[in-house]
Amino acid sequence: MAHVFISIGSNVERDRHFRQGLSALIEYFPDYIHSDVYESEPVGFSGKNFYNSVFATHTDMPLPDLCALLKQIERDNGRTPQDKKFSPRTLDLDILFYDDMICDTPAQLPRDEITKNAFVLRPLAEIAPEFVHPVQGCSMAEIWQAYDNQKQKLWKVEFSLS
Repeated sequence: MAHVFISIGSNVERDRHFRQGLSALIEYFPDYIHSDVYESEPVGFSGKNFYNSVFATHTDMPLPDLCALLKQIERDNGRTPQDKKFSPRTLDLDILFYDDMICDTPAQLPRDEITKNAFVLRPLAEIAPEFVHPVQGCSMAEIWQAYDNQKQKLWKVEFSLS
């Protein structure tokens, strides 16, 4: 069983799409850990604030199948393949880690934005502080402690699925 971490983000009808994305993940992976939900400003473009979190689970699903599942959940929530990288999103589901796999296809692993974006790193360090980044060789807690990007602000929000 692979230990998998998935980032969840939404800034278009964010409450609805975030809930639907998280609910879909729970339906497929009922044994999970979920970070607090954070609100953050968009990075790389102007737009509405995002809700972000990290979802962790174990799966025997091969990586290509997991990628396809996440893309389908995104499409089910109004995401289209034509959506630009730095643009508003109904739902964004990205695999951050699949065990300690390092690859570029079918997904970039580990995901490059882990060490660059507070909205990914903080919730990841919250639920997996001892998990060691296979390229950096440091734990998520160590990377978060050393993180210094004053431009990226985020704050915890009250969130409940019910």
